[in-house]
Amino acid sequence: MARRSKLRNAAEAALARALLAGLRASRDPVRAARRAVALLEVAAPRLRRTAWRNFELAMPELDREGRARLLEGCWMNLARVIAMMAQFPRIGRHNVGEFIRYEGFENYAQAKARGRGILVATAHLGNWEFSAFAHALMTEPMAVVVRPLDNPLLDELATRYRTMSGNRVIGRGQDFLRPLVETLKCNGAVGILADQNVTADRGVFVDFFGRKACVDAGLARLAHRTGAAVLPGYALWSEGEGRYVLHFEPEITISGETLADTQAVHARLEAAIRRAPDQWLWIHRRWKTRPEGEPPLYGSPC
Repeated sequence: MARRSKLRNAAEAALARALLAGLRASRDPVRAARRAVALLEVAAPRLRRTAWRNFELAMPELDREGRARLLEGCWMNLARVIAMMAQFPRIGRHNVGEFIRYEGFENYAQAKARGRGILVATAHLGNWEFSAFAHALMTEPMAVVVRPLDNPLLDELATRYRTMSGNRVIGRGQDFLRPLVETLKCNGAVGILADQNVTADRGVFVDFFGRKACVDAGLARLAHRTGAAVLPGYALWSEGEGRYVLHFEPEITISGETLADTQAVHARLEAAIRRAPDQWLWIHRRWKTRPEGEPPLYGSPC
């Protein structure tokens, strides 16, 4: 990875702080965030190309018009994520219900009653940032596992927002498993984004939208090792209600067979994405890592 200059880091962080402040002051933060996302779309055209390729791979039945609608939904969802994050300093226990409600909370309560901790298997679906933030206010704080951002100033800013409601951030690093296991031993909950591509040396291949995808099997291994419940959870935008619905699905049975358990997790995530495909982050090269001997599915990243 190329060395990042301090000037670049400072400029990016200043821009992010200005964007969040501007959205917080806006009368229509989602519309303002959508304009910011439009600038991102222009500055990084590879994101559009990636999304279009993902539509071809995962939803070949869609015509061009359908894919265009799906891409616009993806951009709008990203805009809502950013706009909502800007409002975190204004959201507390007194008003969080205006922005989100639970569905299937009994599944969380049942898993909690087992006393072995909960691994919330989630994805870049709906508002992955607000789901953990709001859960801390509505029920209890949790730990969230994230990959530290390349820009340390941006990473510090993101961590500050993510922890405003009491949550704890666990950065993926050399020793990130220790605090994760300790959280589960105390019957705490840990949120893990499980839908990202990983390299072949780190992952296993499972079926995802009819194609092999390389995924991190650590969640399934950890669940078997600790006895923690694995619970799919995600916050989807409800246009009719004008707020999010935080869904907790029934617990996934863990057998101890790593590949089968990892497949079971991703089958649930795929089903959730198919129910709201316009709220998934299609701009990620999800099928980048290929099984040995298979050709690449994406062109140049430039």
